[in-house]
Amino acid sequence: MAAITLDSEMTDMKNSPGPDAVFAAKLAEGVFEIQKCGACGAHVFHPRVICPTCGSADLGWVAPTGRGTIYARTVVRRKPERGGDYNVVLVDLEEGVRMMSRVDGIAHDEIAAGLKVSASIGEGADGGPAVVFRPERGAS
Repeated sequence: MAAITLDSEMTDMKNSPGPDAVFAAKLAEGVFEIQKCGACGAHVFHPRVICPTCGSADLGWVAPTGRGTIYARTVVRRKPERGGDYNVVLVDLEEGVRMMSRVDGIAHDEIAAGLKVSASIGEGADGGPAVVFRPERGAS
C-alpha cells in the first residue's frame, strides 16, 4: 500500500489556526477583514480553507470597504428583563459576500431591505468583538 504524504501547503493548513480563529483574532485586534482568493479573485465570507468558487487553497485576507446593503432583516422579540428586542440582518457587502449581523443606531422598524449601511466592530451577544452595522449618513 502506498504511503500518503501531505504537501507543504496542506501541512501549513494543518498546523495553523483555522480561518474562523484567524477572523476572530483579527476582530479582537480591531481589524475587520474577509478572505479573497488569489487564484480566481473571488471574495469569501464565512472564513474557509478552500475557495468555494474555484477550489483553490490560495485564500488571503483583505479589508473590505465595509459598505453594504441590507438584504433582509428580522426582529427577535424578548421581554425587557431578558434583554429586550434585537434585530438580525443579512448584509450584502460591496465585495459580493453576504453576512449575518445586526444594525445599531436606528429603530428596528426603520431597518428595511435596501438600507445602505457601514460596518464597524462592536460588541457581540457573547461580549466579544463582532462586526455590526450602522446606517450610512443620508441613507433611507
